[in-house]
Amino acid sequence: MTTDQRVLIAGCGPVGLFCALLLGRQGIPVRLFDIYDELQADPRAATTHPATLEVLGAAGLVEDMAAVGLTAPTFQFWDRPSGKLVATFDLDLLKNDTKYPIVIQCEQFKTAKIIMERLKELPNVEILFGHQITSFEETADRVIAKVQTKTGEETHEGAWLIGADGGRSTVRKQAGIAFEGFTWAERFLVITTPFDFNAELGYCYRSYFADPDEWCNCFKVAADGPPGLWRLVFPADADMPEEEVMSDEAVHARMQKFFPNPKPYDIVHRNLYTTHQRVAATFRKGRILLAGDSAHVNNSIGGMGLNGGLQDAANLSEKLAQVIAGADDSLLDLYSQQRRTVSIEFVQAQSIANKRQLETKEPEERKKVLEELSSTAADPERARAYLLRSSMLSMQTRAAAITLDEAL
Repeated sequence: MTTDQRVLIAGCGPVGLFCALLLGRQGIPVRLFDIYDELQADPRAATTHPATLEVLGAAGLVEDMAAVGLTAPTFQFWDRPSGKLVATFDLDLLKNDTKYPIVIQCEQFKTAKIIMERLKELPNVEILFGHQITSFEETADRVIAKVQTKTGEETHEGAWLIGADGGRSTVRKQAGIAFEGFTWAERFLVITTPFDFNAELGYCYRSYFADPDEWCNCFKVAADGPPGLWRLVFPADADMPEEEVMSDEAVHARMQKFFPNPKPYDIVHRNLYTTHQRVAATFRKGRILLAGDSAHVNNSIGGMGLNGGLQDAANLSEKLAQVIAGADDSLLDLYSQQRRTVSIEFVQAQSIANKRQLETKEPEERKKVLEELSSTAADPERARAYLLRSSMLSMQTRAAAITLDEAL
């Protein structure tokens, strides 16, 4: 295949790398650009749902992810004020629905490294670190990109350009694609500690705490190996100065308020995020395509963001490869229709609902939410239906059924 069919990709996160792997394995020339000088050890996303494990498994990546991550077969909901366990959901209920009735907790930088190792086997894939696409223009059959490097500006050409360059995507902005939605009033504070919440308090590797004053997500990652690390996510007042939210005094006070401990916690990492719920107006505009955070962002409760991005990559790469092989490029409109629809109907709707059920304040409404979770988990059929949605399997089924004739 000639370089006339080269695909340019902005962003060397897991989504951009996965697109490159899937396209590169089909002999398509690919060139990736990333503003940083190396892969970033970004500690954010870790949860990999069954639906995503299916597309990663088809690419031969799951075994390596399991080796450097943690397997989480269950997740729990707790009522923080009473300390009571509300519900436990066991993904084994999905054993007849998927090859992967588990979640793998694998930090996104580890996933990126695993994919990068595979890319080294593909001479048709180039990775240019320290290169940022700053602008581009389209012709009838080309995309001509201006790329800023440390030594000056370069020009690179390709047949297609994929924007996988994050929530602040330069590609999306330069393409003039609106990013529709809203920003949450509160920020999300992430605190990381080696304290073993499973051994000490009985919490499983994915635990969600409902609290009318201050909800919390608590989950474990493998980090550099045993004993691993636990990450806790709390809401933080948007009006409080960042230095105050992030101070040792405030962080330790928050931990002790939520999980009283006679000893001070060892805090190894902390971060503060502004959180958005947004979806691009289209995922395809001419020869410009969007995937991952460039196309959609959401709050992290339920771990659906990166999962949705990796599923974008699988869908887009399959269709783009067919177009490059001669299929009608309306397939790329179908990609946009399918992935944008499920981003709205599932990722946005579910992540917003996840946040609402943890933060509900009115006593009767809280009681109803918690009773519903408890009764759902206790009924295998209802629990399976719940898990099909939370695992994103029903989202993938929905996406596959969408046609271009379906109005969004």
